[in-house]
Amino acid sequence: MARFIVQSRTTGRFLCPTGDGGVEWVRSLREAGGGVITDEEMALQLVLDHADLDEEPTIVDLDLLGTAGDYL
Repeated sequence: MARFIVQSRTTGRFLCPTGDGGVEWVRSLREAGGGVITDEEMALQLVLDHADLDEEPTIVDLDLLGTAGDYL
């Protein structure tokens, strides 16, 4: 199962769902644990619904980090 998180390229913050149905930007990846999404389409919808283009939102596949297919 893939794991995705939405990150702002502008600020480095992470876009995370809150317990009450809203979303918030958090600075710490530790705080962003609740923002890990297992469906790429759902992550894209989160971006479309809640991220300003000024944030330069990107969807990061956490399972690619540290592998040969990493983003570097």
